[in-house]
Amino acid sequence: MTRIRLVFYMLLCLPMAMLAQQAEKYLERPLPDGWREKDTLFQQVLPVDDQWWKAFEDATLDSLINLAMKQNPSVFMAINRMDQAKAQWRISQSDFYPSLMFDGGWNRQQTSGSLGNPQSWSGYYNAAIKMSWQLDVFGVIRQKAKAQKELYAASKEEYNATMVSLCAEVATAYFNLREMQQEVDVLKRNAASQEAVVAITETRYKTGLVSKLDVAQAKSVYYSTLASIPATEASVIQYLNTLAVLLGLYPQDVTDALSIVRPLPDYVEPVGVGVPGELLLRRPDVRAAERQVNVQAALLGASKLDWLPEFFLNGSFGYASNDLRDMGKKGSMTWSIAPSMTWTLFNGGQRLNEDRLQRAQLDESINSFNNTVLTAVQEVDNAMSAYKNSIKQIVACREMLYQGKEAFDLSLDLYKQGLTPFQNVLDAQRSLLTYENTLVKAKGYSLVCLVQMYQALGGGW
Repeated sequence: MTRIRLVFYMLLCLPMAMLAQQAEKYLERPLPDGWREKDTLFQQVLPVDDQWWKAFEDATLDSLINLAMKQNPSVFMAINRMDQAKAQWRISQSDFYPSLMFDGGWNRQQTSGSLGNPQSWSGYYNAAIKMSWQLDVFGVIRQKAKAQKELYAASKEEYNATMVSLCAEVATAYFNLREMQQEVDVLKRNAASQEAVVAITETRYKTGLVSKLDVAQAKSVYYSTLASIPATEASVIQYLNTLAVLLGLYPQDVTDALSIVRPLPDYVEPVGVGVPGELLLRRPDVRAAERQVNVQAALLGASKLDWLPEFFLNGSFGYASNDLRDMGKKGSMTWSIAPSMTWTLFNGGQRLNEDRLQRAQLDESINSFNNTVLTAVQEVDNAMSAYKNSIKQIVACREMLYQGKEAFDLSLDLYKQGLTPFQNVLDAQRSLLTYENTLVKAKGYSLVCLVQMYQALGGGW
């Protein structure tokens, strides 16, 4: 028996050792020592682990994210999936223990009197405890339970990923909302300025200093700006609705609180980005992918163990008697014990192909893990590049807006004095509106890039 078990052990351990070497070969993919982007905006220190949005110092954003974490349906769905995975793990663990069943009843039967024997009646009572137990001699149940445990751990990482994504989506929608509100404000302020220019051209036309063409051109610019306001206000409503869904509310529940226009946070601070290797410890999707590799490795191990025999222990203990009053007597006792073994010797190549299937699924999970790691590094590099260049764009847009305002003021003053044609005023008006909108868009885009970077870094909540 010892010799047979040694052979079984060798058959089992050799493929598992080869499997471990294969996993190490695929998982030991070197990561870069640092990020491609080098800038004073980024620090090679561990990023903040939780509540990164508090750096914006916006109480409204803080409240929205806290509410979303409590009410968003996606969070509840992630919790449900986690509960399901935990229940599956507990179910697989129950296979370690024997199954006990109670069997009791009364039997009454009559034999035929037309078969050469006199007609007779018989009956008896019985009550017994029956047991069935699969002995986990080679660890197949343990491997399957380990796979379910890793699936449960992966579901927890998926919950973490849901929370990271939710916080980022709320922050992104909020900054887009504030950006659209700022754009509406820019359009309305420019419309008021353009209306004043219309009044100036009408006055000069009535005094005979200019032709009616100046009035028509001034009104054309003014009404063009007014025509842009409804579409921008529609975008505001869309982002309000997006936030409402993320918060698990109806749109009318958030309209009053978010309709008040507030400025975009003016945030230009160094961001801790750490080193690429830290992503393996921070990003939930990377950790979930690693858990999936462990799941497939455990299932492949269980598939290997299915080649070995299975051992069972069945038994029962109880009482049986024709008379109910004799049920508890020693002479009515019944018991049985029946150890057994089953070993599949041939099944048309099913086990062999199951091994191939599990190995292919393991290879797929390893490649998925490597792809997840590479994608994580790519997303952080992209976000860092976008954020750095968005800051440069904001600096240029501020200078552009300053010069645009000065050009408008000078052209209007010269026009009032009759020293320049009205076309210069029109050009300055159009440019000023474009410059202001561009600056607002640049600020909103910069904040969204920063949110995306925190998300790519696996920022906590």
